[in-house]
Amino acid sequence: ERGGMTSCRESSVFYLSWMLIIGGVVLFWRQQRVCALYGRYAPGQGHCWPAGLAWFLQEVPALLTPLLLLLWTEEGSGSGTGTLVLLCTFVLHYSYRSLIYAFLTRGRPVPLRIIVFSAAFCGLNGFLQGHHLLHCTHFHHTWMTAVRLAAGWFLFLVGLSINIHSDHILRNLRKPGELIYRIPRGGMFEFVSGANFLGEILEWCGYAVAAGSFPAWAWAFFTVCSIGPRACHHHRDYQQRFEDYPPSRKAIIPFLL
Repeated sequence: ERGGMTSCRESSVFYLSWMLIIGGVVLFWRQQRVCALYGRYAPGQGHCWPAGLAWFLQEVPALLTPLLLLLWTEEGSGSGTGTLVLLCTFVLHYSYRSLIYAFLTRGRPVPLRIIVFSAAFCGLNGFLQGHHLLHCTHFHHTWMTAVRLAAGWFLFLVGLSINIHSDHILRNLRKPGELIYRIPRGGMFEFVSGANFLGEILEWCGYAVAAGSFPAWAWAFFTVCSIGPRACHHHRDYQQRFEDYPPSRKAIIPFLL
């Protein structure tokens, strides 16, 4: 395949990817009725852990799993430049999420069951993406000069920048110890209520464009299904909380939705 890649059709990769797609559809359908019970929607009872520790514990498996797979992969197998570029892309997001965001967040405590479920899911997805890149895919040398890689990387970096900047805006809406809500302003928040969610969706769509693989697109699809509806819930919540909420602001897609 000119400028592309070849991949093995290992059954575990195939089934795990379809599990992501089916899980995304189920989660999207469920969130039409109720939003996931963490953050502002968390019930006021039950065992909860501090937000920083919770985010670290639930996100770090997605960082460590592909790195451990890389460590255990035999030299010369799955260690080409294309593989390492995409692996670093995946790891870059979770390095930020588990090692930086987790220690800066001023969010609400997170229920233990959410932490356990999220940690297991992140570990599984980290295995899927890492295993497929390291053991099932071989990139041709011409892939490094392909327009698809450049476009995917650009989209990923734009999304990551939006994500980090939006997190900064949200974090600075609160003083340490506060749990109140204010209207976020600046950056992509001038256009959408879920600017941080938009950034993450762009990240994983860019990753999928660059990788061009079934597992990567399955993960991008799951991301859209899981946090897209959450952005809509946030949008309605802001509108109900604040009478002066900007009427031109959309939920997740600027000027459209």
